[in-house]
Amino acid sequence: MGRKTALITGAAKRLGAEIAHALHDAGYDILIHYQHSVEQANALSDVLNARRPNSATLVQADLLDPDDCQALVELVPKNLAVLVNNASVFYPTPLATASMTDWDELLGVNLKAPFFLSRSLESTLASQQGCIVNITDIHATNGLPEYSMYSIAKAGLEAMTRVLAKEFAPVVRVNAVAPGAILWPEGSEEQSDLKKTVLSRIALGRCGQSDDIAKAVLFLVDQGQYMTGQVVTVDGGRTLFS
Repeated sequence: MGRKTALITGAAKRLGAEIAHALHDAGYDILIHYQHSVEQANALSDVLNARRPNSATLVQADLLDPDDCQALVELVPKNLAVLVNNASVFYPTPLATASMTDWDELLGVNLKAPFFLSRSLESTLASQQGCIVNITDIHATNGLPEYSMYSIAKAGLEAMTRVLAKEFAPVVRVNAVAPGAILWPEGSEEQSDLKKTVLSRIALGRCGQSDDIAKAVLFLVDQGQYMTGQVVTVDGGRTLFS
């Protein structure tokens, strides 16, 4: 069987980069999508291609731009077997100040783009008996105060996971991974009171690691052949105390 390709949106850094490493180690060629993080994307591509020549390709696209999304779809090779909808936007939107611009950005990147990418790539994925993995969030279920739009978008992504699992059956599987406290937002202080509060509510008493999410994605891709429409929660037991 020939090599297959995985497209990971928002793959240049953080969870996306860890997922790229995991799938690459499993033998997949990687299509590294990024928007602004060109230096990180190039660095990741260099590392992966040093391990296996011509195994990583860069593609830049603004997921809020329909033309960019269409160009991305047209660059996808015929051997695409995995789509990981990982790209995300996260910032607070207090009800009193939340704007339509915020709505368009948060719903656009976190929900709209995954939907239309998934729809556009269904036939290609089907030709490889492939799968989709959406990266959601534990706050999709109960919502995160002050982050209403983000929570709504991720709840929609979980609903999309279940709907597309039906629509794309029986050939293309669609699942999701819902991370808990894995990576703190960039720029946050390491010992903030908020982090201490969050950690106190995690059954395992510690923050997770990026590779915890990457391993869950890899499981759904390569081992979970009888799973579709499922959301795998990776949160150290935090939702036990919600």
